[in-house]
Amino acid sequence: MKILLIGHGKMGQAIEAYAIQRGHSIVAIVDVQDSITPILTQQADVAIEFTHPDSAFENIKCCLENNLPILSGTTGWLDRKPEIEQICKKNNGTFLYASNFSIGVNLFFKVNRFLAKIMQQHDQYSPSMVEVHHTHKKDAPSGTAITLAEGIIAENKNIKSWTNQKTENSGELPIVSERIGEIPGTHKVTYQSEVDQISIEHEAYSRDGFVQGAVLVAEWLPAQKGVVKIDDFLKL
Repeated sequence: MKILLIGHGKMGQAIEAYAIQRGHSIVAIVDVQDSITPILTQQADVAIEFTHPDSAFENIKCCLENNLPILSGTTGWLDRKPEIEQICKKNNGTFLYASNFSIGVNLFFKVNRFLAKIMQQHDQYSPSMVEVHHTHKKDAPSGTAITLAEGIIAENKNIKSWTNQKTENSGELPIVSERIGEIPGTHKVTYQSEVDQISIEHEAYSRDGFVQGAVLVAEWLPAQKGVVKIDDFLKL
């Protein structure tokens, strides 16, 4: 498989190494300051995009307009995601966004939604979340934390929104974001009452889970059409 790699930071470099290990070729690398040209999209079977919130939209748009399936793991630009989905449909393209490509994290998303659903009947428990990442991460809360929050809101009618700070509003889910050292990513959801608490947690030991998931999804993506989700890949 021929891959157009968009973004060559730590995540992009790890994806490059793992893709080559699996027998794929990187036809071109487009870094944050570079622009994608149509000729690059024509040389590849799929694009993998991990860049910056400011450049993600144009990167994805260019690939879709040039008939190149693309997956993106860039967070912080999702206010424009509906536009990308329309561009994908207009061009009969293929697009997948995931806030996290780790298989473990996506299973954690399902556990989170199940717990939120059963906790809805027990409003003596107040939900909260803490997410911890390395100091290089630009956005807060993380895309993974937002996906977790959206899952809680979807399943628990008592929670109407989330906020990236502590709050006394019972209808808001507080998310505390911490940036420490080189921590790859830890997410902890807690339901606390006056007498006890229930917590679920996912801790990444390294970027390997994200990297492997992204490459495996990239292998699957060219055979798909339209706006697809990682749940489709995992058959969840």
